Amino acid sequence: MASTSSRIGRGVVGLFVVALCGCTGYVKKSDFDAAIAELRSNDQKQQQEIDAITQEMHQKFAQYDTQITAMQGRINVDTIAHFDTNQTTLRDEDKQRLDDFAKVMRDHHAAAVVTAEGFADPSGSAAYNQRLALKRAQAVRDYLVQNGGLNADQVRAVGYGKVKNRQVVKGATGDQGMPNRRVSLVTDFAGSS
Repeated sequence: MASTSSRIGRGVVGLFVVALCGCTGYVKKSDFDAAIAELRSNDQKQQQEIDAITQEMHQKFAQYDTQITAMQGRINVDTIAHFDTNQTTLRDEDKQRLDDFAKVMRDHHAAAVVTAEGFADPSGSAAYNQRLALKRAQAVRDYLVQNGGLNADQVRAVGYGKVKNRQVVKGATGDQGMPNRRVSLVTDFAGSS
């Protein structure tokens, strides 16, 4: 009888050990809830950082009447630099905007890929305006690299010339066409901070 009790006792202990081993793959509800709470907290923190960066950019560029648009992971900064007729030289008032843009990118998006998009007003031939717009974009790119501290591999330049669907003031030239003679910056890839 003692041997039967002993076997039953060992069997119960064995079942208990098997039950404990089988439970090692399970997560306690309290541990699960804590992990979910931590993930939500991290998500909120990241969203707050994104909101703060966006707010900082809006504040920096608001003084220049610049529009910033977020588009599916891209940031578009319109009216960053304007040019006089037939000119590719940056104006002094635009250099401060570019300095501010470069600082935000260096501080928050060091791995970002930026495209400087150049435009021209509708005066002149399509070929001439295409070259002019590209030179304007290259002037902005060069300034961001040489003076803004951005990596040359991260800043691209493209010229759109006098493309009608990208003119700010349709058909305007001369003083009224200044908004058309511009370089806009598009952050194609924001990178990670």
